[in-house]
Amino acid sequence: MLLKVYKNPDGAQLAEILNRPAKKNREIRKTIKPILRKVRKNGDQALIKYAREYDHVEIQSIRVTEEEIEQSVLSVQPSLRDAIEIAYQNIERFHRAQADGILEVETMPGVVCRRKSVPISRIGLYIPGGSAPLFSTVLMLGVPAMVAGCETVVLCTPPGKQGRIHPVILYTARKIGIRQIFKVGGAQAIAAMAYGTESVPRVYKIFGPGNQYVTAAKQMVGQQGIAIDLPAGPSELAVFADGSAIPEFVAADLLAQCEHGPDSQVLLLSTSIQLIAHIQEQLMRQLAVLPRRNFAEESLRNSRAILVESEDRAVEILNEYAAEHLILALADPERVADRIQNAGSVFLGNFSPEAAGDYASGTNHTLPTNRAALAWSGVSLDSFIKKITYQTITEEGLRHLGPTVEAMAEAEHLMGHKTSVSCRLDYLEKRNGS
Repeated sequence: MLLKVYKNPDGAQLAEILNRPAKKNREIRKTIKPILRKVRKNGDQALIKYAREYDHVEIQSIRVTEEEIEQSVLSVQPSLRDAIEIAYQNIERFHRAQADGILEVETMPGVVCRRKSVPISRIGLYIPGGSAPLFSTVLMLGVPAMVAGCETVVLCTPPGKQGRIHPVILYTARKIGIRQIFKVGGAQAIAAMAYGTESVPRVYKIFGPGNQYVTAAKQMVGQQGIAIDLPAGPSELAVFADGSAIPEFVAADLLAQCEHGPDSQVLLLSTSIQLIAHIQEQLMRQLAVLPRRNFAEESLRNSRAILVESEDRAVEILNEYAAEHLILALADPERVADRIQNAGSVFLGNFSPEAAGDYASGTNHTLPTNRAALAWSGVSLDSFIKKITYQTITEEGLRHLGPTVEAMAEAEHLMGHKTSVSCRLDYLEKRNGS
């Protein structure tokens, strides 16, 4: 058995089952703090030092040259370029549909309030490059940034063994229109974008997934006034499967999530012990030929299968777990989907693999993890904009609204607030009286 199975767990046992893999936050922050400090103080010099220390490469120039970007086009296979094009179009179409018009409401005669969306002018994207070049994340973050109209888009990603960025990352960035690309990884990349260096521009908001060190660095600069996309940790998936589920499909989805890394987690729920057993068999078969088997095996140690007595109980557990990704491998997934309150992204039915959302369906794959879906949304077009409100109050409007503001201000003992209205009302009364 690859997944440890729990049968109808009670409250205390369930709480332990639903725990994510433990993090050593204190030790991680202790490591990150001097990195942030040194990058802030020494700029590019610190980035070159950390590239040597952590990436084991000597780099002369942190910024990727135009020549390197253009050469990337030649080394990406046409079939992959075609796939990227389809994914680009789907992601762009879904995110462009999220755009808001200007909202304008006359709340009372002479009082007009409006709101409009304004792009965040300077954003930074972190793209992991370690064991897998996540060019899909370039699409997921870069496309909505461009749709939103962000003026400055900075991309940081760790260099490979030859001190270069993987060509497909450069190709994807070029397609979107991102030109400021830097060979910087890890917590030092977050520091560079948060504080700015001689080469890397300072940004106002940082996006992107990463390991525990990157996540901790984002949280730490977030406490210093730099906005971040969302609290994110190791990737995770929950699957609720009934008798209509195909064990081969479910096992493939579970392993797809597990191969992200050893600290990923999957959770399987079902009302059928026989189905759980069939899925376990498929897991063993598929794991035997999975290239990233070592990662997946480690991840499965953090993972669980739960036999539940009813659909209602499954929904309760799923809403408590608040998964980053949730697959409903059910005969009637829409009915259950309506009862899901906490999840990053939901995949309905046997032919909606989570990998489709990771790459090309159109939804964003940058999603809240570690129960953050209780209160956070995944990245969307809204993540790249801020909404500014305006109000225009005419003389008539102030006569209608002013007494209300005066009464409320006086009740809060903020007489300066009251006076700012009263003096205007007095002015109007005297002018009209004269």
